Amino acid sequence: MIRECRNRALPVFLICRSAGRKYAAGAAHGTRGGEGYFPERLKVKRKERDMAERNKDGNAEKTVEKEEHQDKRIEETGQVTLDENSSLENIHLISIIGEIEGHENLSNNSKTTKYEHILPSLAAIEDSRDIQGVLVLLNTMGGDVEAGLAIAEMIASLSKPTVSLVLGGSHSIGVPIAVSTDYSYIVPTGTMVIHPVRMSGMVIGVAQTFDYFKQIQDRITGFVCSHCSIDKNTLEELMTETGVLTKDVGTILVGEEAVKRGIIDEVGGIDKAISKLHAMIQEKEEGGEG
Repeated sequence: MIRECRNRALPVFLICRSAGRKYAAGAAHGTRGGEGYFPERLKVKRKERDMAERNKDGNAEKTVEKEEHQDKRIEETGQVTLDENSSLENIHLISIIGEIEGHENLSNNSKTTKYEHILPSLAAIEDSRDIQGVLVLLNTMGGDVEAGLAIAEMIASLSKPTVSLVLGGSHSIGVPIAVSTDYSYIVPTGTMVIHPVRMSGMVIGVAQTFDYFKQIQDRITGFVCSHCSIDKNTLEELMTETGVLTKDVGTILVGEEAVKRGIIDEVGGIDKAISKLHAMIQEKEEGGEG
């Protein structure tokens, strides 16, 4: 009877025996029916998939948290660390905007730069092993002389490469900050107003007051001349110019003119500023290795 079944369907018990041998052989090699099946392996694959999904969700949450932290930091201090570049270099960005506050708080309607934010940040940058360079963006009307010079001196004393970029304007005490970096840029439409020292509030009309003014003036001109290529006589001539500003004494320099006068190194935008900073960082690292 079995012979009669050869030309037809196999008996059920023969099919089961054959399938059992095939499954046992497949189990020994981790396969089932030649299609790669094994219960324990399936569990592992599911576990790996779940872990990958959790890691993906965790990375997304970290990205959102990082962006929120950056947004909050920019809003509060105007600072952010640029670390998404292909060179894997960390650049700290500092913005000098509005009016530079002194020892008194300005009104809430004024955009200001607070030295109590900038100075600790600069100290932390100098002490950091992760930050390789500093980019300073300027769009300021000037402000307090003491605070402005303090910021400029801190930037100038950093051991890490620094680059400044004048956007819109860097007037008055913003000039020393613009030239305090290792290299400086100004956009073609950027302006710099150079004028003598001013003082608000009560002024005692005695010779000592004017001597004090002269000391402050010498501090500013001395710093500017020591950090750019303009000479002191030319700078003082620009400060006391009477034919440019209708209601004031001083000079307005626009873009290329600031470069020709020797105050700013080059005309350029953010692309040149960042590229220059990366080049300076790499040059320093190569010099340190040598």
